[in-house]
Amino acid sequence: MEKYGVNELRKMFLDFFESKGHLAMKSFSLVPHNDNSLLLINSGMAPLKPYFTGQEIPPRTRVCTCQKCIRTGDIENIGKTARHGTFFEMLGNFSFGDYFKTEAIHWSWEFLTEVVGLSADRLYPSVFEDDDEAFRIWNEEIGIPAERIFHFGREDNFWEHGAGPCGPCSEIYYDRGEKYGCGKEGCTVGCDCDRYIEVWNNVFTQFNSDGHGHYTELEHKNIDTGMGLERLAVVVQDVDSLFTVDTNKALLDRVCELAHTQYQKEHETDVSLRIVADHIKSCTFMISDGIMPSNEGRGYVLRRLLRRAARHGKKLGIEGEFLAELSRTVITLSKDGYPELEEKSAMIFKVLSQEEDKFNKTIDQGLSILSELEEEMAAKGEKTLSGENAFKLYDTYGFPVDLTREILEEKGLLIDEDGFAASMKKQKEQARAARKTTNYMGADVTVYQSIDPSVTTEFIGYDRLEADSQITVLTTEDELSEALTDGQTGTILVRETPFYATMGGQQGDIGVITAEGAAFIVKDTVRLQGGKVGHVGCVSKGMFKAGDTVSLRVDRENRALTARNHSATHLLHKALRTVLGSHVEQAGSLVESGRLRFDFTHFAAMTREELDRVEALVNQAIADALPVVTEVMSLDEARKTGAMALFGEKYGDKVRVVKMGDFSTELCGGTHVENTGTISAFKILSEAGIAAGVRRIEALTSSGLMEHYKEVEKELARAAGLVKAAPADLSAKLSSMLEEMRSLHSENEKLKSRLANDSLGDVMNQVQEIGGLKFLAVSVQDVDMNGLRNLGDKLKEKLGEGVVLIASVLDGRVSLMASATDGAQKKGAHAGNLIKAIAGCVGGGGGGRPGMAQAGGKNPAGVDEALKKAADVVAEQVN
Repeated sequence: MEKYGVNELRKMFLDFFESKGHLAMKSFSLVPHNDNSLLLINSGMAPLKPYFTGQEIPPRTRVCTCQKCIRTGDIENIGKTARHGTFFEMLGNFSFGDYFKTEAIHWSWEFLTEVVGLSADRLYPSVFEDDDEAFRIWNEEIGIPAERIFHFGREDNFWEHGAGPCGPCSEIYYDRGEKYGCGKEGCTVGCDCDRYIEVWNNVFTQFNSDGHGHYTELEHKNIDTGMGLERLAVVVQDVDSLFTVDTNKALLDRVCELAHTQYQKEHETDVSLRIVADHIKSCTFMISDGIMPSNEGRGYVLRRLLRRAARHGKKLGIEGEFLAELSRTVITLSKDGYPELEEKSAMIFKVLSQEEDKFNKTIDQGLSILSELEEEMAAKGEKTLSGENAFKLYDTYGFPVDLTREILEEKGLLIDEDGFAASMKKQKEQARAARKTTNYMGADVTVYQSIDPSVTTEFIGYDRLEADSQITVLTTEDELSEALTDGQTGTILVRETPFYATMGGQQGDIGVITAEGAAFIVKDTVRLQGGKVGHVGCVSKGMFKAGDTVSLRVDRENRALTARNHSATHLLHKALRTVLGSHVEQAGSLVESGRLRFDFTHFAAMTREELDRVEALVNQAIADALPVVTEVMSLDEARKTGAMALFGEKYGDKVRVVKMGDFSTELCGGTHVENTGTISAFKILSEAGIAAGVRRIEALTSSGLMEHYKEVEKELARAAGLVKAAPADLSAKLSSMLEEMRSLHSENEKLKSRLANDSLGDVMNQVQEIGGLKFLAVSVQDVDMNGLRNLGDKLKEKLGEGVVLIASVLDGRVSLMASATDGAQKKGAHAGNLIKAIAGCVGGGGGGRPGMAQAGGKNPAGVDEALKKAADVVAEQVN
């Protein structure tokens, strides 16, 4: 059997499946696209999930890939043995509702035995215990004896991940021989030793699971296969581990060369050698895909790997910075399959060098302090480093806690994890509280203030909406970066841009920035200090790096609508000065694609007539289709043209003058229409005061106005529908209904009054004489407060001079109403004080004037007590 190299095996696999009608797709980025379930791509199938779920249509129903992958679930254990690494390549052939088990099994066997040349006698297939179809294909079609086909259960040979598509697997194992075995009797396929190694896994996605143990057959069945490239190379090259296949061994040899040592001579040295070799490979590939070192997410994984490699390099005695040098070897060994590594080498070396230099400045001091802390622990007989000290190492000296943890674990020591977490939480709370502190500029310090002052941006977008330019600066939300990758939010700066940055009330442009295989959605464009323009947004696919040439494309419709609203503010300004007087000055504005807002100096609310005149003037200027001409001239020349300058605005030596026919001339740096007729129409929605002497108009034009009218029409139709009338008849219908309501209300009040009288009955025989004053206290049922007042007036008429108190219970609540005539008040009676004194009996409160008062309560059982107490209160008032 020929001992093919890793690069040869990769090409052989892709060529073979291309011959079977597959599209050989380039490896996807390590950064998952629109998949928040993964930090990094960790399998060949992961980036193809949208094709399997039907969210996206695949470019062909048969594809094959060699996918770069990174698994970081147990970084701290990588290197301790030669079994696992963080970086690997996964070969895969995939069918999306095309071929199924027969072809998948035949082709896997054909590739391994006929193309690669593995001995058929050393290959052992396995099938899911219930998969009779796969067993039959292996047994009858391929010709594998039944005793050499292994049946495994659900745990080993059924691929399922929650609800959704799932199915049985069929794996192919290779017998590497007794020298790799455990020597135990009965050692066979499935043993934990290294003799029988799984090289291929066919997943037959044929069922859909509801997640509760119920399975239905899929209409379109899929094939998802995986074969680790390095694992295949281990078998083909007959070497002991993935670290000794040709490409990885060459990298390991280069590490040994730098460290002046040899592999497989001493265990501790081997651990460090494997860590450095594996981690620098992962770091090189991660940076090439735009992942940058940071303190969270995949950026933190990169930083951990990078610093772990740097530390173990020091342990090996490698002097100076070496990561970028090792990365050259990675690129040389892998560029056949991944040419982008060479294309992005300058960025890779720069990021590695900067991060290693940063780490070197902290590691020696950190190791020294950690050593002192270890001595203190030993002296006290302690085995756990306090969380406070671990945090001090991290916060004050920049020493990563995972490194502290790893160093201590090597010596059988621990960290107080809870204490560390508590210190971290406290620091974050303090930082949050301190964010209100400002710098000497009087503003929060932002990432933009870290940009080189010599960087500038030229705006070229007055007469063009597309341009190519070079990226000068990239930032994440909190730091400068060499790259931005899929899903990241950040800011792109370029040398020249057609994107207008927010200024003078006009909102910045939106749009898209693209490069080969990459797109950045621009959600806002901001003007930064020093003549810079920042395009703020999110990478929707691919990656961008500093120095890239990119295409910038402004959203054409958004720009056009914004220009219409901006030009309308100029017409509005002139119309206001014409109608209200020359004292009107612009005091601010907001111009967006959907609306405009204009603030101006004026000292009274505008009348309806004034608003109508202003609106008419603006619409006339629009109807006149005035040409809009822009000229650049000196400030003195501009003033001679009569151009209006904004109050308090600072202008440079050269200014832009925007002239709209003979109607309006203003100094303005914004974007405008070429002819006022483009604005279509103008409508004022509101006018209000916002400060002393400052008014605000909100208005709409063109598409925004049409959308407004559509909504008004919908609302009108809804209202007409509610009253069962045509929109044109709505006013008449509402007038008729209001008249009917008034009539019904009057009739209702009469009925309520009659019912209240009936409820009261003849009560004049209950009148008491108190201190020469007539007093009547009665209760009625189900009468509201308005009804009580009407009853009170009637009883007063019958009573003559005196005091009336009525209580009513309605829906479980009590109402009290007291009334005192003028003559009664002269004798000392006070309705307000009376109510105040008795309201507590019914669980309420209230009061009022001497002549009339009322109260509410929630205790109906106290009504009788209140009425009795009232007589005593009135007696006290008149005696």
